[in-house]
Amino acid sequence: MDAQQRWNIGYWITALLLLLTLQSWWQTQQQVETVPYSAFEQALAEGRVAEVLIGEKLVTGKLKTPEANGKTVLVATRVEPEMAQRLDAYKVPYTRVYESTFLRDLMSWVAPTLVFFGLWYFVFRRIAEKQGGIGGLGGFMSIGKSRAKVYVEQNTGVTFADVAGVDEAKAELQEIVAFLKDPQGYGRLGARMPKGVLLVGPPGTGKTLLAKAVAGEAGVPFFSISGSEFVEMFVGVGAARVRDLFEQAREKAPAIIFIDELDALGRARGAAGLVGGHDEREQTLNQLLVELDGFDNSSGLVVLAATNRPEILDPALLRAGRFDRQVLVDRPDKKGRVQILQVHTRKIRLAKDVDLEQVAALTTGFSGADLANLCNEAALAATRRGASEVTLADFTVAIERIVAGLEKKNRVLNPHEREVVAYHEMGHALVSLALVEAEAVHKVSIIPRGIGALGYTLQRPTEDRFLMTRPELEHKIAVLLGGRAAEKLVFGQLSTGAADDLAKATDIARDMVTRYGMEESLGYVAWEPPRQQFLDVPGMPTAPQASPQTLERIDEAVRRIVMDAFDEATGVLTRNREILERCARELLARETLDEEALRALTHDLKP
Repeated sequence: MDAQQRWNIGYWITALLLLLTLQSWWQTQQQVETVPYSAFEQALAEGRVAEVLIGEKLVTGKLKTPEANGKTVLVATRVEPEMAQRLDAYKVPYTRVYESTFLRDLMSWVAPTLVFFGLWYFVFRRIAEKQGGIGGLGGFMSIGKSRAKVYVEQNTGVTFADVAGVDEAKAELQEIVAFLKDPQGYGRLGARMPKGVLLVGPPGTGKTLLAKAVAGEAGVPFFSISGSEFVEMFVGVGAARVRDLFEQAREKAPAIIFIDELDALGRARGAAGLVGGHDEREQTLNQLLVELDGFDNSSGLVVLAATNRPEILDPALLRAGRFDRQVLVDRPDKKGRVQILQVHTRKIRLAKDVDLEQVAALTTGFSGADLANLCNEAALAATRRGASEVTLADFTVAIERIVAGLEKKNRVLNPHEREVVAYHEMGHALVSLALVEAEAVHKVSIIPRGIGALGYTLQRPTEDRFLMTRPELEHKIAVLLGGRAAEKLVFGQLSTGAADDLAKATDIARDMVTRYGMEESLGYVAWEPPRQQFLDVPGMPTAPQASPQTLERIDEAVRRIVMDAFDEATGVLTRNREILERCARELLARETLDEEALRALTHDLKP
């Protein structure tokens, strides 16, 4: 007997039982008549009742003979005997009515329950909204689900054409995209697709932008999530989200998983053992390691991750077979800065005389995000002055605002302080111009900026430098001390204006002695623990511990380097005292001197 036959038999049996029940109820209703209690008492008095059944609330009487309407049973609501005797004397119909308390009883149970569930729903809906859930009970029950955003190529709006200045990193990721599009072609010689690619670099260099460009180019599902979204207040939630993320990605493979800020969950286990651990983060990391080992290379899953603190990552994440490639996304060089500026100035109306090469020369050390902010600030500066185009002067204003801070025109200096600041800044500028190895001077100003700067000297290198010799470092220290030297030479006393210069000069001199081994009397030895660099495994310092005698010699060597640089700066200013006076007077009169004005005032500068 198949299921359909069983269903038909059950249907007929149910229908028959329902029919019999309805028939019994109908017959009962045809025989029973509900009357007032007074009518029931009258029937008793008249002797028409053969039998009485007394219930808690009802009285049922069977009639001796059916009435004219065919009823054989009378039903009445009971009334207390004492009340019935009193009412019989008045010869009026009476009956008892029981007030229905069903609705009241129902509400006494339902209302508190509704209030409780309403509050419960509201609380967990708020929790779910804060955690990106779908709200209500569903959002709370989905707390272990991955909250990764899924993109396809049409959603990101970013392609490799929007990425500039990081050509090497872009080439690495373009290869990943090509592998996803043509796995057979890339695997014809037995090569396998890398499981994971770790993007490493300082903040603002374009790591997340590169990942979005991969999503825009690959044409495969792209799961994007931040490392901090795995770690929760509930134990085990992070590991559950990692499992769910990889399960979703496997269902849509080939796909790319991007984990931004990997250091939020990939911190080295046991690195903070002296101050307590974090079991939830470690469970999440362990699950991530398992998932990285678990998926097959042929499944078409690639994991991208980005971090600006790779030195604190767990070594297990960086071994081969997990994150096979570490791609450095560093600050761009001059050529890269020009390319980035070209990308960010597409929507800006530039003046014809704007040379992006000059802007790039002024922005050494800027990251991609800094350059994007620079273009925006330049456009705002042009808008504020009511111009129709953005000029090079607007870019200069933007650089000053980013590097030195906002102008404080309401910070009024007394005449003596203003004079000291003018000689101080011109001391920096003249020493920099006299020493050919130092950076070129672009602008000098005595307009206060930022929090504590009473003036500033804007310098720019003529080219990007990656190595510096001892003479170049000594000249750099001399430029830093040029302001202090000018104050002492002109006024014969010192002020607090050189505090930041002294700190920077001392740091450079100490690095020369303790890190770079440039003090031959101490030997070519690093006397300072090495600073952690990209991809270093965190651990205890391995540098030699200097003895008290050596530390004394280090201090003496640092002091000697600084004082020799100060003497050099003083010598330059002494030989050019007339030019120093001339330039300081001009700076006091104009408040700002640009590169062209400085060149005209210092044409006879002696080195």
